[in-house]
Amino acid sequence: MLFLPVIGLAQAHNPSSTQPSSVELQKATFGAGCFWCVEAVFEQLKGVHKVEAGYAGGHVENPTYEEVCTGNTGHAEVARLHYDPSVISYQELLTVFWHTHNPTTKNRQGADVGPQYRSAIFYHNDHQKEVAEKSMEETDASDLWKDPIVTEIESISNYSKAENYHQDYYENNKSKPYCSIVIAPKLKKLRKEFPHLLKGSETATR
Repeated sequence: MLFLPVIGLAQAHNPSSTQPSSVELQKATFGAGCFWCVEAVFEQLKGVHKVEAGYAGGHVENPTYEEVCTGNTGHAEVARLHYDPSVISYQELLTVFWHTHNPTTKNRQGADVGPQYRSAIFYHNDHQKEVAEKSMEETDASDLWKDPIVTEIESISNYSKAENYHQDYYENNKSKPYCSIVIAPKLKKLRKEFPHLLKGSETATR
């Protein structure tokens, strides 16, 4: 398993965290519809030190939000996580991923339609690829979703960070309709189904 050192990120989205400021973190990148939703969900998880909204998988270098929204750049809106695998595993992140969006609808999540909203797992190494493929196979065989999963699993490519106004969008815009109507219910579901994985819980169950 590859470990990617990232220094000084422990307090980025959880000022009350008691985790050290210098740890061995890994990256994970997920597309699950609008990146405002995906970012807000994964920011709640213990062991996740930083979440960044961005674009991945397209053929245009450093696209703008407006370009990605045309659906012509090939990018997916994604959230890139920096997480501590000693606190939360990649498998646990995937479990949250499968439960907090609909992976059976191609190129859409609810009213958000287009290839930029596709369900996608962008793996950073062979281990992540193996775990993601197995996780998708097991989830598809379960009764979690009635229809077949259409999530794309591909190597991370052409990633770029989204504009600053997209970062921490939910935290900065909770009163806006999209946040209260679309994102807030996802967070409520997360808190109900995965209380043991939230920041502030004592242990993460493997």
